[in-house]
Amino acid sequence: MNYLYEKVSYLQGLAEGLGVDDSTKEGKLLVKIIDALEDIADAMDDLQDQYDDMAEYIEFMDEDLSDVEDDIYGDDEYDDDEYYDDICDCECDEDHICECDE
Repeated sequence: MNYLYEKVSYLQGLAEGLGVDDSTKEGKLLVKIIDALEDIADAMDDLQDQYDDMAEYIEFMDEDLSDVEDDIYGDDEYDDDEYYDDICDCECDEDHICECDE
């Protein structure tokens, strides 16, 4: 997100270099737009932080759920393709959905 702050800083410097001030209508508009862009960059940075925190939390939950599944179901014998071959003699698709009539 630093690139957003760099762009806003560049616009602020450009406005100062051009002598834009809020004494004119146009100057006031440009200064307010640059301020709004800075607020947007701050909000985006906060959202990114929240997203990173949530992604980390979800990863921990996924690991915990995997541990619970292993405790409840034991080995993953049902993930093996040979298990599905033993159930029926027909051809099953990639998702192991049997197309035969049983």
